[in-house]
Amino acid sequence: FMTDYDGFWRSLKLGAIYAFGSVTLQTVVGVGVALLLNQSFIGRGFVRALALFPYMLPTIVVVILTRWIFNDSYGVVTYALKNIGLMPIEMAWFAPETIMLTLILVSTWTFFPFIVIGVLARLQTIDPELYNAAQVDGAGTLRRFWHITLPQISSVLFVLVLLRFMFMFTKFDMIWLFAGAGGLGYYVRTLPIYTFVKTFGEMQVGMGAALSVILFLLLAAFAALYFQILKRHRE
Repeated sequence: FMTDYDGFWRSLKLGAIYAFGSVTLQTVVGVGVALLLNQSFIGRGFVRALALFPYMLPTIVVVILTRWIFNDSYGVVTYALKNIGLMPIEMAWFAPETIMLTLILVSTWTFFPFIVIGVLARLQTIDPELYNAAQVDGAGTLRRFWHITLPQISSVLFVLVLLRFMFMFTKFDMIWLFAGAGGLGYYVRTLPIYTFVKTFGEMQVGMGAALSVILFLLLAAFAALYFQILKRHRE
């Protein structure tokens, strides 16, 4: 199966695209929301709880809601984008060429609170005197973020990104419910989906076992990297 470029290698490529795309957006959105929630404003506790809401929803609920929200005919997202002029042409969110993008956007909304929790916890431990001193020296918001905030959260952020990449690369339920059950599974057939189809769909148990071993070895490599980084951080 290692020579099956339309099977194994394609699923590996799609898994990397899905993991990289969703984790990148999760990181950008998560850090931005964490910075916002670290500020003092009225109702901050309620907004913090609201920001964590997507992460608490069951996967099946997220899939049902988003398939309705992104519906090509009456979906809220399609209607809103058309009215504000950001989508001048018809766009099918569940077409073969756009299903991966839609899946990445939905996964970003569902899992970005994981980044928010970790980054916000680290932001609250940064000494405010660092920002006060930088502000006295004339540093603006961008420079304070680049020279103070980012170095302070970099170690935590790296671990969070590594964990999220592991989780997204092995994600099964979201992809299967979102696209697999709707007949578009081929266009988002990542390695876990490909392994499931080969094992239980085509009853090729031997190939499924081999694919499972490969998936396990990839996860073991990520886990070894994670524990090595965690060890250095503690030292």
